[in-house]
Amino acid sequence: MPTRLRLYQVDAFSSQVFGGNPAAVCPLDAWLPDEVLQAIAAENNLSETAFVLRDEIRGWQIRWFTPAQEVDLCGHATLAAAYILFTRLAPGLERAQFNSRSGPLVVTQQEGEWMEMDFPSRPPEPCAVPEGLVEALGAEPRETLLSRDLLAVFDSEEQVRALNPDMGKLAQLDFFAVAATARGSEADFVSRFFAPRVGVPEDPVTGSAHCTLVPYWAQKLSKKQLLAHQVSARGGVLQCEDRGERVGISGQAVLYLEGHIIL
Repeated sequence: MPTRLRLYQVDAFSSQVFGGNPAAVCPLDAWLPDEVLQAIAAENNLSETAFVLRDEIRGWQIRWFTPAQEVDLCGHATLAAAYILFTRLAPGLERAQFNSRSGPLVVTQQEGEWMEMDFPSRPPEPCAVPEGLVEALGAEPRETLLSRDLLAVFDSEEQVRALNPDMGKLAQLDFFAVAATARGSEADFVSRFFAPRVGVPEDPVTGSAHCTLVPYWAQKLSKKQLLAHQVSARGGVLQCEDRGERVGISGQAVLYLEGHIIL
């Protein structure tokens, strides 16, 4: 008899469908082989698929897969998974804790359908402009810094919006992803996120990138509370807080699809 797995698709960092960043959320009763999880993520063909499992001893477990590989941290799929817990799997729950490869991650319901994620801070360190980056981005950043992602800082929001990277050349660079950023005109800062090396050419809204963007801009702007816009084609709004070793990242989410996977 075929196995039926529940599947939800959620638009994260948006209050309306067709906005923000779509993520698949797949609750499991037991972990499937990694190659099956990867095949499901590839079939979904979204930037991330989150698999969640309720362990009676360890609590909620979460893992994230791009179409190409498992990753150590994903913001929008965590937000999407928390939304499914709050609205489908555990109605009445107001605080969700996920255990992950990046340690415990807490998501709390806030007023006005907002949810706040408590994530690790990953401040970047200055680095030289990597060889090939200017050619890949088609523009020269004012400065570059490195954490998990390479941060490319530009002088204006207009420069970030105008970027038209060569994804083939970007994929050849030895970085997980490149986050382009600048001060914003209506937000404290804006960003775009390119990760063709792991199967995500441009991610619409990237929570994990803000683990690096928030401490950078908090220091530059001398403020702890920050409003962020990710200026991809779909776009997304994030309310952020610098907390030293942790960052708060808040967003909304909306359900687009629910059904079953048949294996």
